[in-house]
Amino acid sequence: MLNLAYPWLLLLTVIPLLLYWWRSHRQAVDAPVLPMGHWLSDLPGVSHRGNATPLWRQLLLLLGWCLLVLALARPQHVGEQVQLPVTGRDLMLLVDISPSMDEQDMVVQGRSINRLQAVKVVLDDFITRRQGDRLGLILFGTEPYVQAPLTFDLKTVKTLLTEAGLGMAGRATAIGDAVGLSIKRLRDRPQDQRVAILLTDGANTAGEITPDKATEIAKAAGVRLYTIGIGAESMIQSGFLGSRRVNPSRDLDEALLTRMAEQTGGQYFRARSLPELEMIYESINQLEPIELEGKFYRPVTELFVWPAGAAGILWLMFLLGRFIVAVREKRETRGGSRGHSPGQSVEGGLDG
Repeated sequence: MLNLAYPWLLLLTVIPLLLYWWRSHRQAVDAPVLPMGHWLSDLPGVSHRGNATPLWRQLLLLLGWCLLVLALARPQHVGEQVQLPVTGRDLMLLVDISPSMDEQDMVVQGRSINRLQAVKVVLDDFITRRQGDRLGLILFGTEPYVQAPLTFDLKTVKTLLTEAGLGMAGRATAIGDAVGLSIKRLRDRPQDQRVAILLTDGANTAGEITPDKATEIAKAAGVRLYTIGIGAESMIQSGFLGSRRVNPSRDLDEALLTRMAEQTGGQYFRARSLPELEMIYESINQLEPIELEGKFYRPVTELFVWPAGAAGILWLMFLLGRFIVAVREKRETRGGSRGHSPGQSVEGGLDG
C-alpha cells in the first residue's frame, strides 16, 4: 500500500501556476526588444529578452518541481502487518553430539539414519514453529559450548544446528556442564520463561559439575528442564558370527534424566524412533505455549529517493538544453557579424 507521510505538501505544486497567473495579469510596459541575431546583442548591457522560453523547457521545469514536491511529501510503501516477537519463551536447546549419536537406529522413509540426523530433522520443524521465542543452541560432548546465543533469528539457529558434526565437542558426555552453561545463559531472563531442553543418548561421563548439582542450580534459578533420552531399545546387528539382537541404548541413564526433569518442574521423554521424537517436541510445544502480547507493526519502505532522483535528472536535462541553445545562438551571432562590420553599419545608418 502506497502512502504519503506529508500529503498536505502537495499543495506546493500550484505555486508555478500562481506565478504564471500573476505574471500574465500584472501591468506590463511595452518596450522595443532587440532581436538576438543583431550584432549589438553581443555588446555588454544589452538585454536578451524577447526570446520566450520554449514550451518543452517550461514543461520540464514544471515536471521537475512536481517531482520535488512529491519527494518532500515522502511517499512510502507500507507492507503487510507483521507480529512482533515480544513475550515468548527463552528456550535453550542442549544437543548431545558425542560419537555415540552416530548409532544408526532411527528410520525415516524406510532409510536408516543416525541419531543426530534424526534430531536435526525433528528440530528443524520445532524451531520453525517457535516464532516469538528466543532460542539458543548448546552443543556438548566432553565440553559444552554455545553454538547460538538466545536470539529471535530462528533461521540462523537452524543453520548452526545443521552444521553441527559428531565429535566436535569431544568423545565423552558432560551432561552436568551443559546444563550449567544453559543456566548461566538463562538466569538473567524473566521468570517463568526459562526453559532448557536436554537431548542425549547416554550417561554423564565427563565434566566438572555433576548432573544432580546442575539440577539443584537449575531449580534455584527457575529453569525448567525437559530431558529426552534418544535411541532404540532393540536392533539387529550383523557380525562375523551372524546377526544378533542388541540394545543400542544400554548406556542411557533414564533414572538420571527423569530425576533432573521432575526436580525442576519439567518432564522426561523417551524417543525410541523418529515418530516418537516428533511427538515429544509436539508435547513440549503444548507444555510451553507461545504467549504473545499481540503487538503488530507494518514495515515501511521510503520511496522519496525515486522522485527526488528523477527531479535531479530533469534539472540536468534542463541545464544541458540551455547550454546547447546558448552555444547555438553564439555561433549564429558570430556568423551574422562576419557579414558586415559594426563600423560600416553605423556609418550607413548615419548617411541615410
